Amino acid sequence: MKLYKILPVLALMIFASQNADAQCKAFAKKVCLPELGSFTHDGNYHAAVLVEGEEAELYKTFYSDMDYRVAICGEDKLPNVEFRIVDANKNVLYSNKEHNYAKTWDFKLQSSQQLKLIVKVSSFNQAGDTPASGCVSIMFGFKMKK
Repeated sequence: MKLYKILPVLALMIFASQNADAQCKAFAKKVCLPELGSFTHDGNYHAAVLVEGEEAELYKTFYSDMDYRVAICGEDKLPNVEFRIVDANKNVLYSNKEHNYAKTWDFKLQSSQQLKLIVKVSSFNQAGDTPASGCVSIMFGFKMKK
């Protein structure tokens, strides 16, 4: 009997999650993809619903002999979205917090390596307020060196 009560709730949760993922992918295509400008999109859409104060990590391999652009976009209802790029030795290569929360960073590496991208939604609500949540997208673009 209890299973019949739980199944609709589980189905609703799964549907809501898939709907949020689809909305975030649409947000990534519409809002964040243009931030890549003249860089070629790598074909991957990294987007998720994050709550203010929440942090997410993504690992990506970057190769030498290429120029890259990382673009991070958050929905307007979210506070600032901070991102840091860290190497395998935990050295911070870039933090947009030090650059007025810039949405993009262009770079090139002298050697191929895997980097960690850490994305965090800042907090602006007071204790007890309902935290804001919304889509955050991470996009990567590249250019081959000529």
